[in-house]
Amino acid sequence: MKVNLTVNGQAVSAECEPRRSLADFLRHDLGFTGVHLGCEHGVCGACTIDFDGVTARSCCMLAVQADGASITTVEGLAQDGELHPLQEAFHAKHGLQCGFCTPGLLMTACELLKDNADPTDDEIRAGISGKLCRCTGYQFVVDAIRAAAQPSGGERDPSSA
Repeated sequence: MKVNLTVNGQAVSAECEPRRSLADFLRHDLGFTGVHLGCEHGVCGACTIDFDGVTARSCCMLAVQADGASITTVEGLAQDGELHPLQEAFHAKHGLQCGFCTPGLLMTACELLKDNADPTDDEIRAGISGKLCRCTGYQFVVDAIRAAAQPSGGERDPSSA
């Protein structure tokens, strides 16, 4: 079957088997290798993408189900050679280590900050709770998301928490 998508602002079209997952289609057929496959059951969140404006686990969808959709992968966050503020914050605040979970965390954090521009640490933790990371312990991830949310570099008045 032919699948037509808009991925990171570009129209793409490719043939695929009806049973091919969206994650495999994006990664292997279209070359968006930032879509990571961990559990392939929707548990780890490494395959998280923006699907028509909301996050989705691409390993749990078939590519044919996405026909006509607009998708953003982690590769679509940087614009004109400039990192997205979340990517910059993850780098500055050491919010990644091995990097395997990072694309899913970044995509989830984008949606979190779109819905809540100034989340508390507890709201950040709740927002990323569906993402599994074996390396960071999450504190640096929370620090990075907070820093991206706040132009002051993530410093929060303790009385406002």
